[in-house]
Amino acid sequence: MANPANTRIVQHIVTTVAGEAVRAYLPSPLPPLPPLDTGSFLTLYDRARGAVGRLDGVTTILPSTPLFLFMYVRKEALLSSQIEGTQSSLSDLLLFENDEFAQVPFDDVAEVSNYVAAIDHGVRRLRGGFPLSLRLLREMHEILLKSGRGAAKQPGEFRRSQNWIGGTRPGNALFVPPPPDRLMECLDAFERFLHLDDPTLPPLIRAGLAHVQFETIHPFLDGNGRLGRLIVTLMLCEAGALREPILYLSLFLKSRRQDYYRLLQEVRFAGAWEAWMEFFLTGVAETAEQAAETARDIMSLFDRDRSTIASFGRAAPSALRVHEFLQKRPLVTIGSVARELKISVPTVTNALTLMAGANIVREITGRQRGRLFEYPTYLRLLDKGTEPLLA
Repeated sequence: MANPANTRIVQHIVTTVAGEAVRAYLPSPLPPLPPLDTGSFLTLYDRARGAVGRLDGVTTILPSTPLFLFMYVRKEALLSSQIEGTQSSLSDLLLFENDEFAQVPFDDVAEVSNYVAAIDHGVRRLRGGFPLSLRLLREMHEILLKSGRGAAKQPGEFRRSQNWIGGTRPGNALFVPPPPDRLMECLDAFERFLHLDDPTLPPLIRAGLAHVQFETIHPFLDGNGRLGRLIVTLMLCEAGALREPILYLSLFLKSRRQDYYRLLQEVRFAGAWEAWMEFFLTGVAETAEQAAETARDIMSLFDRDRSTIASFGRAAPSALRVHEFLQKRPLVTIGSVARELKISVPTVTNALTLMAGANIVREITGRQRGRLFEYPTYLRLLDKGTEPLLA
């Protein structure tokens, strides 16, 4: 008997938008049929799984995992938002969070800050036992779009109108997601897949499939890309493949965005899931390897600088406290450190002056009042790959 269905290629339906006939697309439920030929990417899968395991191990030996995650999540938020068109830098975000004036439009920095809050919310809910679900995605979406340019795009609500990708209208778009009256059937099937317990589909494979499916459904008016990339990390955390939300693909996708968009389309129109999985697993492996290397470099930097600060004599204890604060906020004013640590302004001033003399920090304003200090070597490690995209 012939295979009753080939669900790899999206079905198209003709719908009407603003009086114009439009071909919209319905993705078939996951997993794909015929099943994935996992043998074609088995070597890449083994590399990616090993890299994720090693990255997960690094988080257990970090001297302060929360501090590392605090900054690493901000880097991911920045990169993911840049893919969507924002122009902020890591320094802009830190200035914004420090109540200083950033050098880009407020909306750009607010969007990145919202992304940080959405990640934090999602991880906190999973740790509380709440499942990765449509409800959780809506909660995160509401936070993601609570301010900035997306605030008018129905935060926390699935779309009730037709959206499209590329082009100036649905009629000339590159891709038209499901029409709103078919959206919930697609999302219900997607949620069932999120909860699928299938030993032949390990977490990494399921995450790669789910990301494409979410992007194809495009259930929100805005923020789909950012949330779709975040689903990968949340799925790995929920499955226990990662203890901490430390794997993010935005840097890889930013650097390979033309391949990324092309492969999404090839899955949709040709069912090319194996080619997508090769790309996705390559990204997971490279990203995990780079993140582990960055974590090790940061640990070495902190160890070296702590050893230097320990030689400051009587000023060493307070300077070490300031140094620990700089690991969380590598761009600070004297007043912000004094307020947060509840120590005197002269004590903070002395500590930062000593660290500047040891080339650990650097004053970057040249002013006498409201001076701003940065932890430059730490910022350079975190800044890698975060240059804003050119228009």
